[in-house]
Amino acid sequence: MAKAVAKGAGNGGAKVTLKRTENVQNQDFEDADGIIMGSPTYFGQMSAKLKHIIDDSIGVHTRLTGKVGGAFTNSGGTATGAETTLLSILQTMLIHGMKVQGNAEDKHYGPAAQGIPTKEDLQACEELGEKVAMLVQKLKE
Repeated sequence: MAKAVAKGAGNGGAKVTLKRTENVQNQDFEDADGIIMGSPTYFGQMSAKLKHIIDDSIGVHTRLTGKVGGAFTNSGGTATGAETTLLSILQTMLIHGMKVQGNAEDKHYGPAAQGIPTKEDLQACEELGEKVAMLVQKLKE
């Protein structure tokens, strides 16, 4: 899913850096104009690894204002917390003062796959990446 998001962001004209949670530093947040985070759904929330990165991001809190964000997740089944996971990620972005890219048509808070992502799930991920990239460009203008 992360690779599909990155592909979509690249198609939207963004320079993309794809990182695993263990390789993310606060400087990465400062350097980026758009930040898209993904996590598996664990008990209706983001993973502990992603939460740790977000907790550490307090060091750059006021410097993320105005950046564009988005989120995606994967869960084990229907009604197993995917939307609350997405909201937990988006909530942290809003607290940082970021602008969040949603989707008025479907999967409003971000792409959420159930089990192995389908072709449609990956397309939704690409669309999220492209929309975030386009919004970054629009705000820069």
